[in-house]
Amino acid sequence: MEDASAEPSAAQEVPWREVFRRAPLATFLATGFGAGLLPKAPGTWGSVLAVVAGEAMFQVAGLAGVVGLAAVSVLVGVPVSGRVAGLRGRKDPGEIVVDEVAGQAIALAGLHAVLPVGAADPLRWGLVVVAFGLFRALDILKPGPIDRLQALRGGWGVMADDLLAGSLAGILVGAAAYLLT
Repeated sequence: MEDASAEPSAAQEVPWREVFRRAPLATFLATGFGAGLLPKAPGTWGSVLAVVAGEAMFQVAGLAGVVGLAAVSVLVGVPVSGRVAGLRGRKDPGEIVVDEVAGQAIALAGLHAVLPVGAADPLRWGLVVVAFGLFRALDILKPGPIDRLQALRGGWGVMADDLLAGSLAGILVGAAAYLLT
């Protein structure tokens, strides 16, 4: 008997052009404004998008801007990632990167919650790079419970592992910021 939870083969996947046709806004948002469709390492592109947007939001609105980016990414990400994954015919297509945007924003929020506003730019940017690296490592390696969260259904199965990875990265980089300041 065939496993109903198994990923469909590449031949069974719906082409992105068709997914965009059926749900253009959801697909645009789920792919991080198309960042997830860039060649090679779509999750990394999604994280880069989050760092650029998160740091811009921090410059404009401080910690509240970064937290806002994380919250909006989660609130939008759960439904659009579930819809787009279903249309694509895969549980968690790599091109969906709104989960990386949310997780990376959470990691940055952990940093900015602890790092003093007047911290020197080399320290701040160094810790931003650490937050990026920690989040990507946890997202790729998926240790322990991070991996198990992918078993959730729909959009939560796409998003939850990145939310936990971002939370853990935020705690670690926040602790580093605390110790260094």
